[in-house]
Amino acid sequence: MRRMEPLIRRTLGALLVACSVVAGNLVAEENPRDPYEGFNRSMFAVNEVVDKYAAKPVAQAYDSVAPLPVKAAVGNFFGNTGELWVGVNSALQGKFADAGIDIGRLLINSTIGIFGLFDVASELGLERHDEDFGQTLAVWGVGDGGFVFWPGLGPRTVRDTAGWGVDYAVDPVRFFDPTGVRDGAMIVRFVDIRASLLPSDKVVEEAALDKYAYIRDAYLQRRRNQIYDGRPPRQDDDY
Repeated sequence: MRRMEPLIRRTLGALLVACSVVAGNLVAEENPRDPYEGFNRSMFAVNEVVDKYAAKPVAQAYDSVAPLPVKAAVGNFFGNTGELWVGVNSALQGKFADAGIDIGRLLINSTIGIFGLFDVASELGLERHDEDFGQTLAVWGVGDGGFVFWPGLGPRTVRDTAGWGVDYAVDPVRFFDPTGVRDGAMIVRFVDIRASLLPSDKVVEEAALDKYAYIRDAYLQRRRNQIYDGRPPRQDDDY
């Protein structure tokens, strides 16, 4: 029996390797839009650590200390700074009526709404749109290029990563002066966005057996809905 132990160990080892290869192939087949899954899961783990010990505690403190009107004003202000670029992307996608609404929102909220602190335009029936250059590239026919998870930035596709680069380059907050005001504004915006996501944390924790896969699939579905303005075409059953 002892003489058989090396053979048994080698056999079991070979079986484990074979199973891992098969499992890897199955994952690749089941997730055709996640060709970089190994890298993505590593970056996701890094992001989880940073979020747990830095971003989330700060967001929780902000959420508990800041009064609701203050949080609403902060969100409105930063939303207003992006209205012009939203309008440009609406126009680039051929949605000229939406672009007119976006510019109208900018003018109304920047004046009557006191630099965007109050969303007067929504009260007047001008709907806020959510357009970015990644969506514009998709409308122009650029493929998503696969899913990527970046530490700090979070989930993206290759196309949306390129789109984010353009969005960042034209971000009005980047041009705030002096530098201290710009950096402070970027930090406040990040904290405000992270605080807005706190209610979803519990949902993800309770619903997801695989948190990474849950966030990936939710992101891809949300982006698809955004690109098609909530009316995505039916996908093949094999997808």
